[in-house]
Amino acid sequence: MSKHALRPTAAVTAVIALLGLSTACSSTDSGGEDSKTVTLVTHDSFAVSKSVLKKFTSRSGYRVKVLRGGDAGSAVNQTVLNKGNPQGDVFFGVDNTLLSRPLGEGVFNPYEAEGLEKVPRELQLDRGRHRVTPVDSGEICVNYDRSYFEKRKLDPPESLADLAEPEYKNLLVTSNAATSSPGLGFLLATVDEYGKGWKDYWKKLKANGVEVVDGWEQAYNDRFSGSNGGKGKGDRPLVVSYASSPPVEVLGKKPLPAQAPTGIAEQTCFQQTEFAGLLKGAKNPEGGKALLDFMLSKTFQEDLPLQMFVNPVREDADLPELFTKYGVSVEDAAAMDPSEIAENREQWVKAWTSLVVK
Repeated sequence: MSKHALRPTAAVTAVIALLGLSTACSSTDSGGEDSKTVTLVTHDSFAVSKSVLKKFTSRSGYRVKVLRGGDAGSAVNQTVLNKGNPQGDVFFGVDNTLLSRPLGEGVFNPYEAEGLEKVPRELQLDRGRHRVTPVDSGEICVNYDRSYFEKRKLDPPESLADLAEPEYKNLLVTSNAATSSPGLGFLLATVDEYGKGWKDYWKKLKANGVEVVDGWEQAYNDRFSGSNGGKGKGDRPLVVSYASSPPVEVLGKKPLPAQAPTGIAEQTCFQQTEFAGLLKGAKNPEGGKALLDFMLSKTFQEDLPLQMFVNPVREDADLPELFTKYGVSVEDAAAMDPSEIAENREQWVKAWTSLVVK
């Protein structure tokens, strides 16, 4: 997620456990030195089925090497720093909150991937130039631990305004907006909701005990009480994560519960789309193009929901029942024009850091 759901774009504990599947199918050769190896640079929450990567190799003749570079923000920053001399051929994991930076820095070469006609136009944020290809989408939302609120006969929060109320004092944990994609998405949701009054809102959140940690994994896996099927080791029953996080909490459970142990505060959500692009200076650009085509194929798209717990962007991709039954489809998530994000992101993050972190 980064993702994205949770990207992410995302993922939660069970997704992290699946990451070895892509590594197991990856070549240990250096990306460009072997013309049959294509190197994908991405964030830590990237996951794909071993069988799906094998299908790509069978169809294209290319093996995939996966290089992970921390959370989405860190991975994007590293890719910008390596502009023109990239670590690989394709980068996956930049979302709409961070997209303007690599595009402005000229990190990607244009390429119109096969299958793009199956993707809604509103998700094709660079459709005039095709420097990046949309791969998945989802919503960044506050998740809550159902059992915590049920035991206390307390209604879980529904909106951003609720989070600042006294009954939710010291309950919320979020990741840092300066270093984490979900953290930044949550900040943008508050800017969209409160406009010029967003700083006052965050002053209220701080006074109400909001906790800020470096990244999504720390927030969800270490601080959230509802992770790991409701057996999380943290003491915070509210966390900024994804609308698609609840399905992962029931993955592998027998029998399946009537509902997931975590829920979504649907009026707190922000729309996120993750993109991939062909890196300028790629040593294997043809392999990179083949991989981008494959990432829009139904094979890859239909693997996304139960690997990274995000929505495929292809309109004709089928969703698994577990994902649709336990996930939440948010119809009116907050959104913001990428140009507005580009113009204001740095000053918003700087002001937020001064208010909340320092």
